[in-house]
Amino acid sequence: MISKDMMVNDGIRAREVRLIGQNGDQLGIKSKVEALEIAATANLDLVMVAPTAKPPVCRIMDYGKFRFEQQKKEKEARKNQKIINLKEVRLSPTIEEHDFNTKLRNAIKFLENGDKVKASIRFKGRAITHKEIGQRVLDRFSAACLEVATIESHPKMDGRSMFLILAPKNETK
Repeated sequence: MISKDMMVNDGIRAREVRLIGQNGDQLGIKSKVEALEIAATANLDLVMVAPTAKPPVCRIMDYGKFRFEQQKKEKEARKNQKIINLKEVRLSPTIEEHDFNTKLRNAIKFLENGDKVKASIRFKGRAITHKEIGQRVLDRFSAACLEVATIESHPKMDGRSMFLILAPKNETK
């Protein structure tokens, strides 16, 4: 059972190793064969922990148990990660009050769930000549979200659309 990051038992290529016992005590520099015998008598594995040292450092331990503990720690770390999604809310420059409030409610719900929100306005036809109307809609939208969000990027144009990004307020940076 050889891991990608550690060499175990017969996978160790060094002739001499600095040996550390199962309790963490130094056993000195031993030949690989002698170290393997000591590990076998203790019914444990010889694991190289510092391959770059001169001579390489090996430890006597239960490798299966060690790998299990490592995997458990990695799994716990993955469980504690918070994945932040970017949700998009599409508005229009001529949005009516009720539609605006519906989009706003959705955005606030996303922000409370810990997701970022991208509010975008798509200009169609000649509406692009009146960018200030879209700017006002986005400013009103961001002002309405200020209780639960911080503005991560202010409104800016990208082709025929204008967008801004809001991040949840309780997020620690």
